[in-house]
Amino acid sequence: MFELTKRQGLIVYINNKHVLRRLGRYGNIMYVSRRMHYVVLYVDQAEVEEVEPAIAKLHNVTSVEISQWPAIDPTVFHPAGTGTYKKNDEDD
Repeated sequence: MFELTKRQGLIVYINNKHVLRRLGRYGNIMYVSRRMHYVVLYVDQAEVEEVEPAIAKLHNVTSVEISQWPAIDPTVFHPAGTGTYKKNDEDD
């Protein structure tokens, strides 16, 4: 049976776009912001601990952050309109 592998997002801040080819070797590049100089890269969750320091050592990489997306609780709602997500009937 086909099983999905758990993925983790990494936000990689870069100095120039020449590092993109090397970043593609570590995972799947989903988005590149050329104006804001960052890349959204997805890697396997089991490999995050090894991949993050290796990416941080690359030339033209300024910093690497791990996305907090799996840890966010989607049921949290603030009625003041602070922009947090409210779970709807369509989400089930």
